[in-house]
Amino acid sequence: MAFPRLLTVLVLALSAQMLTDPARAQQPMRDGVELNLSPLTLHFTPSSEHRNVGLLGISKVAGDGTVVSGAVFSNSFGQPCVTVQWGQRYLAPMGADRWYWQWTVGPVYGYVAPYNRKVPLNYKGLSPVVIPSLGYQLNEKFSAQFTLLGNSAMMLQLAYQLPDR
Repeated sequence: MAFPRLLTVLVLALSAQMLTDPARAQQPMRDGVELNLSPLTLHFTPSSEHRNVGLLGISKVAGDGTVVSGAVFSNSFGQPCVTVQWGQRYLAPMGADRWYWQWTVGPVYGYVAPYNRKVPLNYKGLSPVVIPSLGYQLNEKFSAQFTLLGNSAMMLQLAYQLPDR
């Protein structure tokens, strides 16, 4: 059942938030590069066909909040995939310090037969995606975000902000 796993993720996220040093906290990043890793994906309707999802990505966030990102990942059915996306990050929604939300859009390639119908508008493995996310700045270098994957799943992503050169 997905709910107990979701509860576990929320407890871990809140624990991580409490362990961070508030004195070193800052607003979420703008104007920098971050590495992204996903350790966990929760499917709303689990299936025996689902495999562990792994994601490794990189994002560039501009000073105006523009986000350009790319990632390689293994989809829920174990197929290798790649995506490139563009979007916007908004800091402190409704005045909530350390929080951000963002959206990105772009193509994803890799959902091929027999799973080509698992994503909409798929043409020979290429599909458009819209990805909304809600994130929290854990400390000055790390953030965590929950990413909604359509009506199928939610992904936890961790981001590390690379130092400026």
